[in-house]
Amino acid sequence: MTTPNKESSETRFLRIAIVLGLLSAIGPFAIDMYLPALPSIGKDLTTDPATVQMSLLAFFVTMGLGQIVVGPISDMIGRKGPMYLGLGLFVLGSIGSAVAPGIHWLIVFRLIQGFGACPGMVVPRAVVRDLHTGTEAARLMSLLMLVFSVSPILAPLTGSFVIQWFGWRAVFWVVTVAASLAAILLATSLKETRPVEHRAGSSFNSALTGYLFLLRERNFLGLTFIGSFGISGFFVYLSSSSFVLIDHYKLSPSLYSFFFSLNAAAFFAASQLTGTLSERFGLTRLIRVAVTGYAVMMIALLLIAASRVDRLDVLVSLLFAGNGFLGLVIPATSVLAMEDYGEFAGTASALMGTLQFATGAICMIVAGIFFDGTPLPMIVGIAICAVITFVIAQVTLSRSRDLAAAPAE
Repeated sequence: MTTPNKESSETRFLRIAIVLGLLSAIGPFAIDMYLPALPSIGKDLTTDPATVQMSLLAFFVTMGLGQIVVGPISDMIGRKGPMYLGLGLFVLGSIGSAVAPGIHWLIVFRLIQGFGACPGMVVPRAVVRDLHTGTEAARLMSLLMLVFSVSPILAPLTGSFVIQWFGWRAVFWVVTVAASLAAILLATSLKETRPVEHRAGSSFNSALTGYLFLLRERNFLGLTFIGSFGISGFFVYLSSSSFVLIDHYKLSPSLYSFFFSLNAAAFFAASQLTGTLSERFGLTRLIRVAVTGYAVMMIALLLIAASRVDRLDVLVSLLFAGNGFLGLVIPATSVLAMEDYGEFAGTASALMGTLQFATGAICMIVAGIFFDGTPLPMIVGIAICAVITFVIAQVTLSRSRDLAAAPAE
């Protein structure tokens, strides 16, 4: 029978996961609701798909690069302050995007919105490391990702509905309201996890020292780039999927949203197994198996597409399977990479996030250059990312210690 203390601990564990997951979802929510609108934005603002994709890329760039600054600040002043500032900038960028008179103004306000979203990406990972390590951290991270999954699963469906009835500009008013609610949740439901005494040694100089140290840590970089190229494959799909599925396969925005959500559901459903599987097999072995499965699925998809088989059911099925494996890779590599850096978790989380988003942005740019309206360039980009993920994992994990033991807290 579960004791009252155990019940209280589990309730607190779940509450933290819910709050962190929802705060993390604000930025991706602004991406995923936006995806069904890309073709209609191009028509409304009379511009080409490549320029419309720049508004998406602008968001990614500042959401990634901004983490370099936000991470150290969260080590210096605590975790909650940067979140408040970020949500304020996010609201400003969202309102500007909603009233943007042209594509260039939209890109500018998406830059601001992306910078406002970056604390939601870096701070929750640091909070997880503040509270837990090892398999308990993996369990909390997987629960956080379950809550986070509300964005890629529900946001495209919500976005397509909003766009159909109110137009693409209404998407930005919706995310403005979501960010305002997130600020209320932050104020009422999350305590500061970075004690004042732990902030004393944190400064921009110490952050620079930390960055230089981490950039020499081959194990940290290896684990970070496993996750970076893994998630980059998803980013390539994210940037091209609306044009492929809506323009090439002639799906409606609502049906596109369903198929996008299906792939996202595979990713986040699989991520829930991370804690259980890592306890049984260890994080290192789990990552090895997952990257192998991901690479096999994506290479199979590439070979089928290269043989001139152009079928939506084949594309969706293999992406579903591949994203399931990828859902095990991302939380496991995040936990394992940050395991030894609790004293500057914000800085480590920031560098990890920046490298992931920078890698994703580069992969999106390269895939966009070759995009021709058909699925093949997108599939090639995803498959290349999967193979690189597999290769880096084999090199890195051969010298990485396993974390199958009970967590140290």
